[in-house]
Amino acid sequence: MYAFHYQKALSVAQASAALSRSGESRLLAGGMTLIPSLKHRLIQVDELIDIRGIPGLSDIRLEGDALWIGAAATHQQVARHAQVRALSAGLADLAGLIGDPQVRARGTLGGSVANNDPAADYPAAVLGLAATIVTSQREIAADDFFKGMFATALAQDEVIQGLRLAKPLKSAYAKFRHPATGYAMAGVFVAQTTPSTWRVAVTGATDGVCRWPEAEAAAAQAAGPSPADLRFVHDGVLDDIHAPAAYRAHLVGHLYAQAMAQLS
Repeated sequence: MYAFHYQKALSVAQASAALSRSGESRLLAGGMTLIPSLKHRLIQVDELIDIRGIPGLSDIRLEGDALWIGAAATHQQVARHAQVRALSAGLADLAGLIGDPQVRARGTLGGSVANNDPAADYPAAVLGLAATIVTSQREIAADDFFKGMFATALAQDEVIQGLRLAKPLKSAYAKFRHPATGYAMAGVFVAQTTPSTWRVAVTGATDGVCRWPEAEAAAAQAAGPSPADLRFVHDGVLDDIHAPAAYRAHLVGHLYAQAMAQLS
């Protein structure tokens, strides 16, 4: 591990100011990805800014008809919170499938969304639920936030404060876990946001979370093609030591069928 400075931020504004001092500064919340990356010298930072103690950053609360989930809320909080389950059973189930109990007790929603690992679970829910990512500077629609593998719309000094989510009519998540890591070899989040509108988000199978327009159109048609007849086609389907591209694409179809079956 390389040497670095450590600072405990007392406010979002303080964290943002610290980030602006250097392009090599990073925020620390759960640290489930950041700390191993530092230990193995995969990344180097000048300064770590600890945001875990910022007041209100882990709150989960209703704001009118929407639900607010703070960036520092842990996976365990999201999985067990009654208001999260009331808003979206799919989101609560997704959070409960992340990693293992130790990871769920420490890892945070904001860290996962900001990191945008192509095999992470939360990006599928954020995209599937059309969430709004609220930062220290602006509000970003989910469709505009994810920019590809480990890339987002966040500026260097921008801090995610939380997510705002509207209640869908239905939602569900199906995942095929990597047996060693618990990451998604593929995962599919489905949400019916209006009587005629569906959103289907795929994670793990491609070089970044994405929507599946053909599945969305099929779900919106009561007499449309069955899940078994759909074929997932994407230019960035992953082909690696864990699974070939054809297997992952086939897996997405099965997971879509599983997610839709949870809604019936």
